[in-house]
Amino acid sequence: MTTNSFRRPWGSRAARAATVVVACSVTVGVTACGGGSTDEPGGQNISSGNRHINLVAYAVPKPGFDQVIPAFRATPQGDGIGFSQSYGASGDQSRKVARRVPADVVNFSVEPDITRLVKEGIIDVDWKSRAPNNSTPFGSVVVLVVRKGNPKNVRDWDDLLKPGVQVVTPNPGSSGSAKWNLLAPFATKSDGGRNVRAGLDYVAELVRDHITVQPKSGREATTAFEQGQGDVLISYENEAIMLDRANATTSRAHQVEYVVPPQTFKIENPVAVVNTSTDKVAARSFVDFLFTPRAQRLWAQTGFRPVVPEVVAETAHSFPGRIDRLWTIAELGKVLGAGTAAKNDGTDLAGWQAVDAKLFGAKGAITKIYNSTGGHS
Repeated sequence: MTTNSFRRPWGSRAARAATVVVACSVTVGVTACGGGSTDEPGGQNISSGNRHINLVAYAVPKPGFDQVIPAFRATPQGDGIGFSQSYGASGDQSRKVARRVPADVVNFSVEPDITRLVKEGIIDVDWKSRAPNNSTPFGSVVVLVVRKGNPKNVRDWDDLLKPGVQVVTPNPGSSGSAKWNLLAPFATKSDGGRNVRAGLDYVAELVRDHITVQPKSGREATTAFEQGQGDVLISYENEAIMLDRANATTSRAHQVEYVVPPQTFKIENPVAVVNTSTDKVAARSFVDFLFTPRAQRLWAQTGFRPVVPEVVAETAHSFPGRIDRLWTIAELGKVLGAGTAAKNDGTDLAGWQAVDAKLFGAKGAITKIYNSTGGHS
């Protein structure tokens, strides 16, 4: 397994975290997978209370919330607050809230899925300033999950283009994690957007010749890989950690390991309070709790990188791996947005606005790649 040093705000090492959680799409308060309600993570009833929070989130952080929600309910601020949860592909979840599905707190894979709700008047314009770290309580990095023993000898992005290597990653038409997964090799090959053609050439070859399975969400992609599809899963580090931990109870044929590429991408997953919430005080207290040391430790235990400095330092040993270059959405957006001021009221696009416009929007270059291969939904 590749080892990398991590020198960015989350600390230096990458974890081995959670038993496999069965992938599923969850409607509010009820799991679509059977076997019990998501109102009872870890066997604890979290739905009861004289106040209520509807959490609508992308699929991947469910294991974290299953730990964080009961911990919040055990605090004075969380006493008597019940929860319903809905998990699914980030873009799909955002569109549901835009259609006024009940929500008090949202947690999406990418910022544009919150921006959509700002445009709809459902989330306040200043949402990023309402909580620390631009309202991002946890994150991850993009890694490569391979079969045990790494039979295809996958160490870096170029190895995904070897003849016969089959890659699993979600479809960016529905999944925020798919965008992060593609941004990692794009940023690496384009030198952070400075050579766009080189980055797009890589993505085009990857999509055309090697991505054989395109699930709707990051969690569904993990399930597909668990079921034996593909040689490599491009994934969040926390998903890789989850699979790696499951090796203890998995047959040799289904065991995995993961590789942290020397260059990869920082994943930032924002949270916001919906302004149509019927209990904004409860919703805000829950969001505030996500940044407490207690919650940050729980995020780390379930494989997510914490963001509060004291917990970053405390949990650094949990995240093995050396990263020589960690690209960020801010860096990439600054490069891709340069020179766009004339078409944007005198100000260059930045961050996700620039990245989506250039790569993932209706006219984006990666969208066109997927359209040309019949793979974009």
